[in-house]
Amino acid sequence: MDTTTIFKAYDVRGTYPDQIDERVAQAVGSAFATFAKSPRIVVARDMRTSGVTLSESFARGVRAVGVEVVDLGLASTDFLYFASGYLDVPGTMFTASHNPAKYNGIKLCLAGAKPVGLETGLVEIEALTNEFYASPATAELANYSTLDLTTEWVAHVHSFADVKAFRSLKIVADTANGMGGFVAPLVFDGLPFHVEILFPELDGTFPNHPADPLNPDNLKDLQRRVLETGADVGLAFDGDADRVFLIDEKAQPITGSTTTAMVAAVMLKRHPGATVLYNLICSKAVPEVIVEEGGVGVRTRVGHSYIKQVMAESGAVFGGEHSGHYYYRDNFRADSGIITAFVVLELMSQASVPLSELAKPFQRYAASGEINTKVTDPAASVERLVKKLQVDGVNVDLLDGLTADYGSWWFNLRPSNTEPLLRLNVEAADDASCQDHVEEVLTLIKETS
Repeated sequence: MDTTTIFKAYDVRGTYPDQIDERVAQAVGSAFATFAKSPRIVVARDMRTSGVTLSESFARGVRAVGVEVVDLGLASTDFLYFASGYLDVPGTMFTASHNPAKYNGIKLCLAGAKPVGLETGLVEIEALTNEFYASPATAELANYSTLDLTTEWVAHVHSFADVKAFRSLKIVADTANGMGGFVAPLVFDGLPFHVEILFPELDGTFPNHPADPLNPDNLKDLQRRVLETGADVGLAFDGDADRVFLIDEKAQPITGSTTTAMVAAVMLKRHPGATVLYNLICSKAVPEVIVEEGGVGVRTRVGHSYIKQVMAESGAVFGGEHSGHYYYRDNFRADSGIITAFVVLELMSQASVPLSELAKPFQRYAASGEINTKVTDPAASVERLVKKLQVDGVNVDLLDGLTADYGSWWFNLRPSNTEPLLRLNVEAADDASCQDHVEEVLTLIKETS
């Protein structure tokens, strides 16, 4: 077994059954249970068909090394993180998030939803996986039980907003046949919203469109329905429903950076002077808003395991990523799409203007979105570009890939963790200059690759 193809920076992920199959899942189960050193592990899965047998095999691997399994069954990833924190046990989520149907994966966390990434355990778990794959554990199986925590989880989600302040908003939620179809009916039940759910059926083949709201093509059904119904807001969830993207009443997408800034302002009103995290591809508007609201902004690398670690170290109350991940100290420092939706819905309920007007003060710059360029050696390309920019006297930092700041505009260029790609993000004062600078950087990439 070649585990190097499936152990990524933040999780285990690959195509089923050629890269990840039941034997691999069982080996990972034994490896994780051995690494975590806990008497119990909680397990959940999304709607992908392969998740049934993969999670069963993982549980068998856990139990074969003497560790009890508590099975939540179907769940969103943020529900699994809640269960890990609520029960104070390690957790495992079978999901490939926004990836196509042929993929599946395993997200791991330690007790209290503490993240597991390359620098916090995945390397050791990979080594143990290879050992258990070659020689599976054969001890008598430990206990297995199921648990329903939906009531506790819904109450937890509701605690992030004043639900009594909600007014009768019209909401369209596109769950893309993913776990949002499980999440939305639970959390919206009994609240004064008019909610329409697009593609609510749980179907891991994604028959309507991919569960990837970062791709604008996948927002078209939601945008059209928002306009047709006169909705106040559209919510676009990814496959495992830990991310959410907002669509305003004019059917215009609101970026992850803008949502981060909006939620940061809310959290700083609740927690004056608190620390807020933002990753380095967020708009400059985010740190500006944090300062304006009296908070302390801390810039981080991209990725949940890094952000959760900095959140623990800094005591930050909130953290946001441009990619639609939003983290809350009081959610065991884990990310949640539905909690973010609740924070925004409370803000909308209190406002006398529509979402487009609420968002406008936070929309200060033009962004390119992520642009991928295929190169032979991404790391070497970044290194050559760094040297060129340093010779030219450009302000460069290397927190995550390369960020070059020219004052009136900036760009970040990062190697992909999984593919031979460079990921480019550019921000400038307006759309025209942003496009000009995109072409400028793409030319630099071509010259140095």
